[in-house]
Amino acid sequence: MDRRVYDRMAEHDSTHWWYRARRDILADFLEREARLPADAAILEIGCGTGHNLPMLAQFGTVDAIEIDPAARAIASQRLGRPVGEAPLPALTGVPRGTYDLIAVLDVVEHIEDDVAALAAMRECLAPGGKILIAVPAHQWLWSAHDVVNHHHRRYSKGALVTAIRAAGLKERGLTYFNSLLFPLAAAARVAGRLTGRDDSDDSPPAAPVNALFEKIFGLERHLVGRVPMPIGVSILTLAEPA
Repeated sequence: MDRRVYDRMAEHDSTHWWYRARRDILADFLEREARLPADAAILEIGCGTGHNLPMLAQFGTVDAIEIDPAARAIASQRLGRPVGEAPLPALTGVPRGTYDLIAVLDVVEHIEDDVAALAAMRECLAPGGKILIAVPAHQWLWSAHDVVNHHHRRYSKGALVTAIRAAGLKERGLTYFNSLLFPLAAAARVAGRLTGRDDSDDSPPAAPVNALFEKIFGLERHLVGRVPMPIGVSILTLAEPA
């Protein structure tokens, strides 16, 4: 990702509506769907500034990997011990057969060979282990945001399922999310393309709007995994060895 993306993440990941509501949605989804053992061994790959680590720590003992040095330093402070730097797809040095949960949250789209990356993650799972995957949806939503984040693709449900199965995994509970605000997001992306406006600035909106968006997006914690979501800005699933 561009340096400015990491800088904005560090500045806003504790206050921006998207980060805050998404953490609540993911925690609720894991609580209901993952059926993790007590004190699960958890690895987050591509943890950025570590803003998801406290949420994941509710479910067990967390390790983390991040390739950007500045973001890794912030994440290490949040984790309380060093964060690793093994890159995908090889995951060299990451112990195999170890983790009850691997979280890759808006990461797989950054990897050119997504199948090889998912296959390496599968090798790192303990028996019964699962991979929590979130990716951006719909290639037609491609914009400057994807460019500065160095995405290789946005996914359809079918494309994500194909990659998961090619890696020797099977999907479970695959669903769209960030659905309630989808019309606004889609309109903004289309308008940006038509007008040439750069939509890559992820700074939060004014405080009242930020709070409203957090409340609306946060409602999805009651829906994701329970109610079929017909469309969304992102796709979420658990994957496990086939």
